[in-house]
This record gives sequence, structure tokens and C-alpha cells, in this order.
Amino acid sequence: MKYIFIHGLGQGPDSWNKTVSCMREQEEIQCLNVFAFKEGSEISYRRVYKAFSAYCESIKTEFGLCGLSLGAVIALNYVVEHPGKVKSLVLIGGQCVMPKGLLRLQNMIFRVMPNGIFKKMGIGKRELIHLTKSMMALDFKEDLNKVDCKTLIVCGEKDRANRGAAEMMAEKIHGARIKILEGCGHEVNVEAPEKLAEVLEAFYEEKQAGNLTGTVV
Repeated sequence: MKYIFIHGLGQGPDSWNKTVSCMREQEEIQCLNVFAFKEGSEISYRRVYKAFSAYCESIKTEFGLCGLSLGAVIALNYVVEHPGKVKSLVLIGGQCVMPKGLLRLQNMIFRVMPNGIFKKMGIGKRELIHLTKSMMALDFKEDLNKVDCKTLIVCGEKDRANRGAAEMMAEKIHGARIKILEGCGHEVNVEAPEKLAEVLEAFYEEKQAGNLTGTVV
């Protein structure tokens, strides 16, 4: 079994390092660079998603997806479009309907951030702003019933922008479980890697399954 971890906007694959280091089956986990999944010189959500889909189609073994923020959107998108392909799904700080106001606010922040920060992400400022704009029309709310794999929804207790969406997805996705991580904001893989690792391992190993729904840890 292979587990593919997908980072969020403002992050890179190394944002998972501390979480993965706390997990036992590290060799089964692959942390992808989302910004490497683009075709041509112009980056957009559709280009990134198309390349990501092609990558997933090339995998010959069973696999699960775990994504945060942008990564959660990509993972959800793939699952609803490829029934029966993915064995497990973890959505962290994700949305099924893009919050346009929040995305516009992010773009305003990106515009005033130093260019050096973006170089560390492996994407330029203009590219990231263009990517964010290209996501605004995404809406998977009516597709949540298509999710056919075991699913865990994770959200930081302080992640007010995404907690409502987390609770709604946990309700709409059949059999989904939800974990609210106490004291955490949006980037739980950076803020609480040990706690997130524990939650992921419990989910993957089917441990304490009856205690997952609606809990705060």
C-alpha cells in the first residue's frame, strides 16, 4: 500500500517531513511537489490536476491520498472522478466549494510577500496568484456522494475558515470520520506533526475507529 501526501498553497513537499518522521511506515509514503505537476509554462489548477491524474494512473499498486488545503482539493477531485481507484482519503483543512473571498484575500497577501519566499516553494509569485485565480470556480459539493473509499476529515480547532467545510464534508461523505485537532490552525502538518502522525496511523491501521467521529484531540 502506498500513501501519497499532497501539500498546500504556501508549502512544499518538505512540509510533511516532521509528520512522516513520526510515522512507522515511512518508506510507503511519498510526498509530492504539487508545483512540479504542470504542463507548459503557464500554471493553472487544471494543468496541475491533469498532470497529477496522469501520475496516479501510472501507479501499479493500491494507494491512498492525503492532502492539505490545495492538496485536499486535488485529492478530492481525483477520488470523485476515479471511482474505485483510491483506497483511502484524508482531507486536511480542505474545501469542496472554493471560498472566493478567502482566495482573493490570499492573493492580496501574496502580492506583498517578498519574492524570495516563493522561490523556496518552487513557484513564482505571479504563477501562484494565477493558480489561485484558476481555482475559484471549483465546486465538488454535489459530488461528495461519489467518494467511495474510507475517508478521514481533519481540521485544526482554530482553522475557522475551513472548519465549517470540514464538518459539512464529514456529514455528506458516506462513512467519513472527522478529527478536530485541538490548539491547531490551518497547517496542522507543521503546527502539530506528532499529533497528526498519530491520527493518520490510527486511521490507516483502523485503530480506535469507533472513537474518531467528532472528536477533538
